[in-house]
Amino acid sequence: MDAPELQAPDGRRAKALLEHLALGQAVTGEAQRSRSGRVIAFDRVIAVCRVRGRPIGELLRSVGVPEGRN
Repeated sequence: MDAPELQAPDGRRAKALLEHLALGQAVTGEAQRSRSGRVIAFDRVIAVCRVRGRPIGELLRSVGVPEGRN
């Protein structure tokens, strides 16, 4: 999930929905390699983070958060 940056359109809404879904929950994260074999892209670690076993990106999509266009 390429979530919108905070200052982008829908950024504050995405943050609020993430807080609603994950705040106070146990979260796990696992770094993953991209197709190019890198773990870091654009100064960010590529990872899958999960809440209650479900990927956070999947949870955000299920409540209508659009993909970022950064």
